[in-house]
Amino acid sequence: MAVTSFQDLPLADRDHDWDGSAAEKRVREWADATDGPNQKYRDGHVWYDAEKKDNFTAYKLLITDVVGGSLKVVPRGLMAAGNVMQGGRGGVDLPAGDVDRVKSHLAKYYKKMGETPPWEDD
Repeated sequence: MAVTSFQDLPLADRDHDWDGSAAEKRVREWADATDGPNQKYRDGHVWYDAEKKDNFTAYKLLITDVVGGSLKVVPRGLMAAGNVMQGGRGGVDLPAGDVDRVKSHLAKYYKKMGETPPWEDD
């Protein structure tokens, strides 16, 4: 189990649409990961199962999309991931030891956006 390294990726415009399925396809193509995940593909996600890293289904919490040819964090995707970390949409099944690290990763992008993560609002 692994939390990806924080990349400090640029943010897309705040009003950029978020379609996770479409973003996943674009990130896969951008990363040249059509046959299997690679490091570039991994960087678009916040968490992956390191024991199954060669399987696309091992990756969770995609917060990026390809915008203008570059990988960018999409604020609406980030907020969707934050919502999931708070139990929205049924939550996400992660090892307990990774939850705080995932929240820390997401919080850095919330801060970059000038926002407070939902788990700090409580």
